[in-house]
Amino acid sequence: MTVLQTKNLTLRPCSPDDRDDFMDLERDPAVMRFLNGGHAVDEVEGDPDSLFLMPRGREEHVWTARSTVGGGFIGWFCLWPNGNREAELGYRLRRAAWGRGLASEGARALIHWGFSSGRYDTVVACTMAAHGASRRVLEKAGLRLVRTVAVDWAEAIPGGEQGEVHYAMARPGGSG
Repeated sequence: MTVLQTKNLTLRPCSPDDRDDFMDLERDPAVMRFLNGGHAVDEVEGDPDSLFLMPRGREEHVWTARSTVGGGFIGWFCLWPNGNREAELGYRLRRAAWGRGLASEGARALIHWGFSSGRYDTVVACTMAAHGASRRVLEKAGLRLVRTVAVDWAEAIPGGEQGEVHYAMARPGGSG
């Protein structure tokens, strides 16, 4: 992994020094709304049975996002290998960063890295169908809707009855 620089973001491989910032994201009910219904997560170590990623700074496929100006914590992005030259895009940003185009900017940078340096043929992502903001991020990053899947959530999440949407993007000019 390498440091990625965009106009507004510096994405660098995460480190244990990022753990407190990552955990603060999980304590914000608005950030967690579409992941677990908004329950704050307050665990020192990530839950190995969790249905969503809870990085602690040791994950080799997670980049910490900081503001290019000032270095303030914005959130994190990941490009997690799924095998078969496919990777899954994920991200989580602080509320203060929402609505500024930073999620799309970081996602595009990571997708570009995944195709050029990560040697992936396909990048995929999924979110709740009801999560319009996340869907817009994926679409602005170039991913396209592939399917909607009904999900039987362990706990009811508002909007969960609409299911989960799966997006994908093939390497430009590739066969993926």
